[in-house]
Amino acid sequence: MPSHVSERVHALLAGEWQPPPLRDATTVVLLRDSGALQTLLMRRVSTMAFAAGMYVFPGGRIDDADLVSGMAWTGDALDSARMTADEGLARGLIVCAVRELFEETGVLLAVDAHGELPREDALWEDDRAAVHACSAALPDVLARRGLALDPALLTLWTHWVTPEIESRRYDVRFFVATVPSGQQARDVSGEADDVRWETPSDAMVAYGEGRLPMLPPTAATLMDLLPFADAPSVLAAASSRDVRPLMPRARIDESGDIRWDVIDVRNGSVVLALDSEPAGSEVHGTGAA
Repeated sequence: MPSHVSERVHALLAGEWQPPPLRDATTVVLLRDSGALQTLLMRRVSTMAFAAGMYVFPGGRIDDADLVSGMAWTGDALDSARMTADEGLARGLIVCAVRELFEETGVLLAVDAHGELPREDALWEDDRAAVHACSAALPDVLARRGLALDPALLTLWTHWVTPEIESRRYDVRFFVATVPSGQQARDVSGEADDVRWETPSDAMVAYGEGRLPMLPPTAATLMDLLPFADAPSVLAAASSRDVRPLMPRARIDESGDIRWDVIDVRNGSVVLALDSEPAGSEVHGTGAA
């Protein structure tokens, strides 16, 4: 464990460290079937302020524009209670997930009046670039294309909260989704220096060997996907999962050693006692000292 992480743990437990406020965020576990179930992983460039050098799923934090109504919605799949959010925040989380995915991969999850997903066209990249330049452009892009947001395209899979000892903290909902026919995921964000499709099993082998460094929630999500053979089976299972806001929390055991538990943020109950300590900092990623 890096020395500054250990120092921060002791400061927190002594009441000498005030955890920073949480920022709501989303990430999308993008799936496809290509001989086997695969998911898209992106390595964040070394200059990023959060999780530099780590492999992550596409996503990011909510912008103010995501919380402003002004776009069409369809369907009744919005389950705010399952997201541990009120309805306004739940809608903002869906908008954030759609926007970040479009910005970072070019995949647009929205439907037309017939419930059909759009196919890429000559203006696709212009629209993506406009949203990337200004998140408030998303409603105009959807309106011009005659598209509406459908929460059924993004199913909540898991929910993780950054540990209290970090200097930047996020309250992250993980959604699962598939790449629509007629669209192709690609690296267009400038925030990643390696983008790859991996089976969950291959990714976990590479993670164990140190070739794909990941944040604990990313690795845990990939572990959850190991039993599934294809994307439809993942989506079928997603809606019935018990989703709780989970957070790694440090404690000092009777011998004075630092131990880590995963707790349910809603009530502080311990969900899982971890056998190993964190290899670094979520904020500093592979650059942790």
